[in-house]
Amino acid sequence: MADHTPALDELRASLPIDQIAARLGEDPDAVRRAVDVALPALLGGLHANAQDPGGEASLTEALGQHDAQVATPPVDLADVDERDGQQITAHIFGAQQDQVVQQLGATGAGSGLVQKLLPILAPIVLSYLAKQMGAKGGAAAGGGVLGSILSSVLSGAAQGSGGSSRSSGGPGGALGDVLGGLLGGGRKG
Repeated sequence: MADHTPALDELRASLPIDQIAARLGEDPDAVRRAVDVALPALLGGLHANAQDPGGEASLTEALGQHDAQVATPPVDLADVDERDGQQITAHIFGAQQDQVVQQLGATGAGSGLVQKLLPILAPIVLSYLAKQMGAKGGAAAGGGVLGSILSSVLSGAAQGSGGSSRSSGGPGGALGDVLGGLLGGGRKG
């Protein structure tokens, strides 16, 4: 099994897989597999958005509106706003959201499960990033801190998913190739 970054492992370990599986009516093992592709996809999408200065500013502002405690273990699904999660995923993936869900589903995770999972994971991911930003000096730090945090977390995803990174320098290996192609390296607002 390939190494993951401690940050990605920490985020993954904080997720209440059994609660999520019960809420979605899915098998916990299937949820774990879907989380393994959905988390890097969300982070990769955020990273692509953060590459544009306007996107990073917008994302930093959004992080300021998310309670860092939501991602503090143990995560309680009662604290997760799925409607907010739907808006977050729509903003991250834009018009390519359906294509991203289909590509992630093709990894064996199942498109239906991925589609139900993204709105649950998105608020947790933003809360986690808000906590990381706070640890690095908060929004006042600006100047690429968010991009740096995302790169650090994603470096584990590049080594993780499937055990090899075929892409040259893109986060998430094959997943990074898919997202890079769909998202074009950065969306504006």
